[in-house]
Amino acid sequence: MDFSFIGSFFEGELATQVVVFGLVAIGAVLAFFGISSSLSERASAAERMAPKRARGNLAREVPENVEGKNPTGLSAALIPNDANLRFEVGQALARSGFRGENAIANFYLIRLGLATFLPLVFLAAVAWQPANDFGAWLGRYVSGLDTFAIFRNVAILCWLGFFVPQYWLNARIKERKRRMEEAFPNMLDLLQIGIEAGMGFDHALLKVGVEIQRVAPEMSEEILIALSEIQAGRDREAALMRMARRTGIEEMNSFVSVVLQSARFGVPLASALNTYAEEMRELRQTRAQEKANKLPVQMSAVMAFLMLPVLLALILAPIIIRYVATFGA
Repeated sequence: MDFSFIGSFFEGELATQVVVFGLVAIGAVLAFFGISSSLSERASAAERMAPKRARGNLAREVPENVEGKNPTGLSAALIPNDANLRFEVGQALARSGFRGENAIANFYLIRLGLATFLPLVFLAAVAWQPANDFGAWLGRYVSGLDTFAIFRNVAILCWLGFFVPQYWLNARIKERKRRMEEAFPNMLDLLQIGIEAGMGFDHALLKVGVEIQRVAPEMSEEILIALSEIQAGRDREAALMRMARRTGIEEMNSFVSVVLQSARFGVPLASALNTYAEEMRELRQTRAQEKANKLPVQMSAVMAFLMLPVLLALILAPIIIRYVATFGA
């Protein structure tokens, strides 16, 4: 494919700078719009329920997820029509800490923007072929590309721009889940102490959410969001179940089940939490023992891979030396 007509457009230095600056500006605007909108829509319950504001009215309603609504207008071009897929994406975004009415649309907007912006930058580099020190390596690379290589790189950049945000989201969910799993035992102990001291469940949970805000911001955020939903009028059972679904950790699901069953059957919550805390300690000890028992099996493969060449050399080296000394003469 002949790109001479594109190169002729970039003959002027001013035109080149304007086009490159325009491409960079468009990409920056798309990225900023998507990220800033997602972050601004995140429920800042931890800030709203800080200690200095704890005495005020906390009944601020958290916006509902819109994964069940059919997209209309411009959002219909970004959001998939499948309600199940929207629900899964909405849950994944909520578990990663991004929530709000426009979270799903912004996520797909970022993916589409990157899938468009990266190939445009590459095509601009192909047409421009920068020769300065900063872009010399890029110019040398694109100068020797044929038509097939250009289309291949464009396809790769489209794939990276569209799917890398999904991999990043999965990694963020995994990391956030790990942090909440680590913070859950401390949260449970603090809640147990508060309830045994005579606090109500909501008051104790609010106190715990505020206290662990610095050491465990993810867990604190989920707790305070659940309390905001309860004070906004949502049923406590539904709010706690939504919190367990957002966190995605097994311990939180069990904790919510214990709290709901305690309220349903009239069991004292303090004794129920004591029993659950003991079971959790035993479970953590069992998991630690399982990890310790898996270590020898995992290390054996590495040790065999590292030691086998040395053992073969020690065994075969004398044989080879004697063979050469005997038959070489």
